[in-house]
Amino acid sequence: MAVALESMAGTPFQQAAHTALRKLVAAMQASDAAAARELAARVHLLGPPADLPPIPSVIADALSAGRVLRISYQDRDGAMTSRELEPLGYVGKPTNWYLVGWCRLRDGIRVFRTDRITSSVVTAETPAPRVLRAEDLAIPYGDVRQLTVL
Repeated sequence: MAVALESMAGTPFQQAAHTALRKLVAAMQASDAAAARELAARVHLLGPPADLPPIPSVIADALSAGRVLRISYQDRDGAMTSRELEPLGYVGKPTNWYLVGWCRLRDGIRVFRTDRITSSVVTAETPAPRVLRAEDLAIPYGDVRQLTVL
């Protein structure tokens, strides 16, 4: 909901969207509101507000479920790899979503364009928590905004 309401920035409906989000969070139980804030802090938007493409639900749910995600990934050259990821967050641009995660194959943070993930399965494994820091994103261009839930 916060991502959808973020798209109202710069429009005549910006204030109404801000008010709607505030009311939605106020109606939540305290623990649910805290979880929503923590999840929103892991979403970063790059560039001007825009309609973003959808993220497949298995990929979107892996972060909120706190589970390891097993994917098949096709890189820009067409090479396929299988990876196990600990999802850390998302970066959205007007054309694509990117999943940021701890890649167990590379033993480090990697970014995966979601439309290049050819298959995905959420495992039963719950990894130890990792923090996604702003410097982990290291995006050299554009206006990066962290999504917030009031």
